[in-house]
Amino acid sequence: MSPTTTSTRDRILGVAAELFYDKGVHAVGVNEIAATAHASKLSIYRYFPSKEILVESMLQAHSDRIHDWLQRETADAPEGVERVLALFDVLMGWFAEPGYRGCAVINTVTDTRADPAIAVIARRHLARYRALLSDMLEQTDVSDPAQTARQLLLLIEGASVVACIDPSEDAGLDARDVARRMLAPAH
Repeated sequence: MSPTTTSTRDRILGVAAELFYDKGVHAVGVNEIAATAHASKLSIYRYFPSKEILVESMLQAHSDRIHDWLQRETADAPEGVERVLALFDVLMGWFAEPGYRGCAVINTVTDTRADPAIAVIARRHLARYRALLSDMLEQTDVSDPAQTARQLLLLIEGASVVACIDPSEDAGLDARDVARRMLAPAH
């Protein structure tokens, strides 16, 4: 693929991600994506034969970015409980950003009524989240890292939804505090 091809495809994905996040999948048409990305509809359909494939590609790329970002942002935190709590700190910063509209994965699943291909991407996203948490928990005294990772994921996703509806720091702070208390014996 040439640099121009890659940048056009990436630009379309980036614009689609922003528009879908801001307005929802069903509220955004290919014409709007093309106009905003300064690309032709032909270019969009060359890279993404349907809007559904564009949504799937956007969501997978988003999931990859989120997981890379979380690993990068927590890598310097001390292993164990402190690294888990650092993950909550990173997410609290995200929840507090202007324009935060919740988790794009959850939003897309909801907006597409759990389209089977989207549901697969969402399940993989959550499994990767649990694996990240489980890996972090291996460095603690937690007796069942997999179960604790699932419980922490429920805290994270719940805080994400609440922060979207009630934009204050409280949801993230409360989730972090519950996580800290859950992991206190592991200190």
